[in-house]
Amino acid sequence: MGKNKISMAAVLVFFVAAACFVPMSVSAARDVPKKSKFTVRGRVFCDTCQFGYETPLSTYLSGAKVRVECHDKTTKAKTCNFEGVTDHTGTYNIDVVDEHEHEVCESVLLSSPHPECGSLVSGRERAPVFLTHNNGIASDTRFANALGFQKSTPLAECAKLQKLYEQYDV
Repeated sequence: MGKNKISMAAVLVFFVAAACFVPMSVSAARDVPKKSKFTVRGRVFCDTCQFGYETPLSTYLSGAKVRVECHDKTTKAKTCNFEGVTDHTGTYNIDVVDEHEHEVCESVLLSSPHPECGSLVSGRERAPVFLTHNNGIASDTRFANALGFQKSTPLAECAKLQKLYEQYDV
């Protein structure tokens, strides 16, 4: 019976120590700052119909230059920028380091490699991106809305597409 009391006391001491030590170690490990890295992904299109948005006749631009830039929410001062170029599918993947929770970050169009599709589409020249882990998004990839340039002259097929869209105009 005496031996049983000693082993019960040892078990009790062990559990009390574990109950105190484990939360402290988890809390300490969580406070260690880690270098964050995000990938901002988006596409750049050519509005071949001058509609101001993507259509089935839109094409995607390879070689377009895009920048992810962040500004302080209060002072509006630029805090960082990272540039990239679209691939053959018109997709860009720009790596951004660090947390930017207290900043406003956007993908911004810089230039088109195609002179015939080089005018910015109003309202589609920039797109917001949220670059913080403190927002419930588990992935390190952030998706930006498509950015667009428009052709100087619309394609002939655009008139047919416009009529189709007008049929369903609500």
